[in-house]
Amino acid sequence: MPSKPIQMILARQLASSLATPIFLMDAEGTLIYFNEAAEILFNQRFEETGEITANEYAKLVEVTDEDRKPIPYEQWPTRVARIHRRAVSRTIWTRNRNADWRHLQVTIIPILGEGDALHGVMNIFWELS
Repeated sequence: MPSKPIQMILARQLASSLATPIFLMDAEGTLIYFNEAAEILFNQRFEETGEITANEYAKLVEVTDEDRKPIPYEQWPTRVARIHRRAVSRTIWTRNRNADWRHLQVTIIPILGEGDALHGVMNIFWELS
């Protein structure tokens, strides 16, 4: 396993210390970590799933807009934040193939390094009532 940039190591450390659901994706879109609070989306612990590639993740998760219309993968908030290197915040419905739909507010923040190099994104989310 290649070593991770220090920014991603520190982001993982922060995420593991927070009660707010958070997951981290690297610059290629691989889900490299989710904290205990984010286990509700996957019905598994990170230790059970390990890293999930962008292709696997796109097959595992469904994302719809506020009106329950599917959001094309190219417009998923995590992808937009990664590709355009900007923060994204929006309300979505999501589920993995084995779980109930969840109504979420998501905020995705790019994680940059030296020379503005994109290392990944941090997705912070919470469930709406």
